[in-house]
Amino acid sequence: MKKITAVLLVDDDEEDRNFFREALYEVDPTVQYLQASDGQQALNMLHTSYDMLPDLIFLDLNMPVMGGKQCLQEILKSKYLRHIPIIIYTTSRQIMDIEEAKKLGAAFFITKPVYFEDIRRVISEVLEIKWKDRLRFSKPL
Repeated sequence: MKKITAVLLVDDDEEDRNFFREALYEVDPTVQYLQASDGQQALNMLHTSYDMLPDLIFLDLNMPVMGGKQCLQEILKSKYLRHIPIIIYTTSRQIMDIEEAKKLGAAFFITKPVYFEDIRRVISEVLEIKWKDRLRFSKPL
């Protein structure tokens, strides 16, 4: 199984992006961190860099311009992008959001941890998954 070399976080909250980046670098400093502040910016980035796509996408649900659900749908429509596992990474704990993410094709649903140690733990767990076998929804972490 190929090692995860690049991760994209799509989140409108700058502080959440900073904590995620710091935690990712503590877990594995060799993983390239990419970021976008909304779904449209993420799609623009993904559609202009097919030769440098991330191995995983962490996607917030509630964002301005284009939210996570619409972004997820657009990514999965693209033959060039739909192979990338998408992890919903949001503050929501709503069963309705979890079920909808599953139906739309997300690989995982993670409610954002509050504490830095927990963010680091979740990232570590996600990076250890053998993604070839787990492209579609699994139980929430």
